[in-house]
Amino acid sequence: MAVGTDKRSLRGRNLILFAAVAVLWLGTDIATKAYFNGFPVGSVVAGPFLGLVQFRVAHNTGAAWGMFGDSTFALGVLSLAVCAALTAYLVLVARRANGAEVLGCALIVAGGLGNALDRFTLGYVVDFIDTTFISFPTFNVADIGVTCGFVLFFGGMLWSARREGGPAPARPEDGE
Repeated sequence: MAVGTDKRSLRGRNLILFAAVAVLWLGTDIATKAYFNGFPVGSVVAGPFLGLVQFRVAHNTGAAWGMFGDSTFALGVLSLAVCAALTAYLVLVARRANGAEVLGCALIVAGGLGNALDRFTLGYVVDFIDTTFISFPTFNVADIGVTCGFVLFFGGMLWSARREGGPAPARPEDGE
């Protein structure tokens, strides 16, 4: 196979992986939020499970830990900007992106779109995963995607940088 064809097939594979993961994750986020939003705010729908987590409905107009409370619209716009930037980045470097970068981008974009959709249509984000063993903000499937996506994306970028840079070639000592 020619080098140009190999790059095109890698680009196509990466874009298909990105689209498939993003659509599946976004669909899962939308479906779970729709289900839990049918219950009253503050209600525990299920759990706690093994003393670790319960499903408790919360409406969040800010970010984690109550930061930027009532900044729903601004946070939605910021989410869309990050999603657009990451999608553009992926499209521009899709031939060189590794699987971790592509998967990370897909999860971040799906999570960002899911939360932005909530912010613009509901005026708040539906959260429902509540840890019971530590004090931690209630979160949702989109938040899991964003968090895990950033870890995968930056890990993939570091892996690529390390592989491209590689170790310096061994040099014979002077006089040998």
